[in-house]
Order: sequence, then structure tokens, then C-alpha cells
Amino acid sequence: MTISGYTFVRNATKLAYPLKESILSILELVDEYVIAYIKGDEDDNTLEVIRSIKTDKIRIIEANWEPEKFKQNTLYAYLSDVAKKECKGDWLFYLQVDEVVHEKYLNTIKDACKHYLNNSNVEGLLFNYRHFWGDYNHCFTHHGWYPREIRIIKNLPEIHSWRDAQSFRFYSQFEPSTTFYQSKEVARKLKVVHIRAEIYHYGWVRPPYTMSTKQDRMVETWEGQKAESVIIDFDYGPLNWVPLFTGTHPKVMAEAVSKIFWKDDLQYNGRPNRNRRLYKHEKLKYRVKSWIELNLLGGKEIGGFKNYKIVATFK
Repeated sequence: MTISGYTFVRNATKLAYPLKESILSILELVDEYVIAYIKGDEDDNTLEVIRSIKTDKIRIIEANWEPEKFKQNTLYAYLSDVAKKECKGDWLFYLQVDEVVHEKYLNTIKDACKHYLNNSNVEGLLFNYRHFWGDYNHCFTHHGWYPREIRIIKNLPEIHSWRDAQSFRFYSQFEPSTTFYQSKEVARKLKVVHIRAEIYHYGWVRPPYTMSTKQDRMVETWEGQKAESVIIDFDYGPLNWVPLFTGTHPKVMAEAVSKIFWKDDLQYNGRPNRNRRLYKHEKLKYRVKSWIELNLLGGKEIGGFKNYKIVATFK
């Protein structure tokens, strides 16, 4: 059995993605790590960071940045597919560069891959998610955030990233285009096994100015053209409205956690700023739903969208 890790990346260091930590978190588990690299801004040193990792497992594939061709962030799906196409493993582990795996889950992941390797009814593995917000001490696992998502798939040519590469679909026909990446007619949900492992998502843990810059770039790729905007510090809102994280971070995140420098720019108490739209977790109806889900339903989401079909649970 072989496992390929893969991802795509552009401007990771400039936009404060935990790129190196993400790669290192599963490097021990995989037989190769394929990275679709897109040259970014002149003041970004993403390529140097990748090359600083001492391993022969990493293969870098050059890719093109074409937001005018792939609209509404389907560009991300296309770029992840560029890397996927080069993977040789039986299983493919896709990690976005703001996602990290805790070392305590590596054995479980490997065991699940072995167990279902020859099961044709299983096309992927489903992970639980932790979405960190503002700093490393607050995170969501409930309503308004996707609580689970597919991150390991069988190496089948019919499986492609879907929409903005948050997940995957099995296509009866396919060509790389915005239409196909968004299609429901020729793309069905994958049959997956839910495993007891988590993805730690750090995409919302950045200095406020950098967070705003990243959001601005996302708008540009959605629209397919550069937008003119004035970037101001992102407002994370009062963190006392966000659940505290009481666990441990992956070991590879130790330095990043210890060097957080924007705590003085965060709001730890009080109420949301009335001059902006409320986030979901600040709205009463979502707070009530989250309480019910976490306290009465064992984490089951009320009316949540599921981009998969669970056929088994691996314990």
C-alpha cells in the first residue's frame, strides 16, 4: 500500500499559511508529497520554504494561475487536480496548506487506509474538523462551519476536486472548466468511511491585516479579475463568543503557537462591532442551533450540507 500527499500553493508565506507545518504533519505517513507550485508575488518566498524541508519525498510541479479561466474559485479545484494527476499512490491525502494533522492520528489514518484498500465500496476517508479563529486558543466544531470533510481518496481518475476544492466528487464525464467543477448533473457524492481523526484548520489564524489581505485575494479569484479595495485590519470580533480549545496542537505547530504576535490586536471580551455584519456564531439563531447540536444531538448538525455518503465508521 502506498499513500501520496498532495496540495497546491501560491503566496503561502506572504499570506501567513502554515505551509511547512502542513507538509511536515503527514510527511512521515506518505510515500511522496506532490506540490503544484504557482509563482506568486516578488516578496513571497514560498518556494524557498518548500525546498528547506530535508526530504526526497517532495516533488514540485509548476502550475499556472488562471483566475480569468476558472471562475468562482474553481481555480483551486483545478490546481489541486494538477497535483493529483501526478500522484502515484493507492491512496491520495489532500491537505490544503492551512490544514495540519495531529501526530496522534497518524496510526489511525494508516490503519484505515490498510483496512479499506481493497474495498471497492469505499472511495474516500472522512475527517472531523477543528476551525481555529483569531488565535490558537479558540475554535469551532459546530454549526456554521463544516464539521467533517473528505481528505483522503482512492487514486481513481474519475474523482476530481469539486467547486472550490473543499471536497471531491466522482464524475461520469469531465473536463477542467468552471462548469464541470460546479456540476451536480455529472458528479455524484463519494462513498466514504468516517474515521476518528481530525483536521486542524488554521486558515482563520493570521494577523488581522494579513487576514484582510487574504480575504481580498479570495474575492479576486471568485470574480476572475483584480478588485480595487482598501484593506483594513480584519475584525475577528469578541473571542469570548468563540469556544475555548482545551486540547494540544500538533507538535509541528509549536513554534507558530509560541510566536503569535497579534494578541494585542484581538478583542477578548465585549460585544460585536455594530458597524459590521454579524458573523454566524454571533447571531442568536446559530448560537441556539450550535448549543442544541453540541449538548443534545452529540454533534450532529441540524440541516447541514453533506458532500459525501457515509458507508461505514472506522474505530
